[in-house]
Amino acid sequence: MADNHALDPTQQSLWRPLRLLQASMDADIARIYAGQQIEGLKPSYVMELLRLHARGPMTIAELADSVQRTHSALSQKVAAMRTAGWVQTVVGDDARTKKVTLTDKAHRVVGRLAAEWRATEAALTDLEAEIPYPLSQVVTDIERALERKSLHDRISEKLAEDPGWG
Repeated sequence: MADNHALDPTQQSLWRPLRLLQASMDADIARIYAGQQIEGLKPSYVMELLRLHARGPMTIAELADSVQRTHSALSQKVAAMRTAGWVQTVVGDDARTKKVTLTDKAHRVVGRLAAEWRATEAALTDLEAEIPYPLSQVVTDIERALERKSLHDRISEKLAEDPGWG
């Protein structure tokens, strides 16, 4: 019988559990919103909504820069948030620019979203205190290792050794 890992390398994934953990935690946050009858809100929208509340209307480029995302990724997210009724675009400082702004629907819940953000950060601080090696430290350590050698370079080296790539 053939080795299933050789036929389907996706059977092994070191970081898939991290993605699944984050999805599970996001689902718990979504349950908090549902319990407050905040319908149609994805946890992934909250940072942008809070940023717009704190700083006021911004262009997509300004918002993308403020949350460290690409313009393309944020443009797609803003479109989804607009469809869900959380943001709208308005004419900017001149007729050539558009700014993203919160809708009345978002303004009604933004205080609760800020409270949830603070509570989530406090809960994560408690959670990190329970584990021997906090995730925030893991991220810092990985960033430092990638400064020494990028993931691109690490993957390229492995590919150079793999006959399936050549």
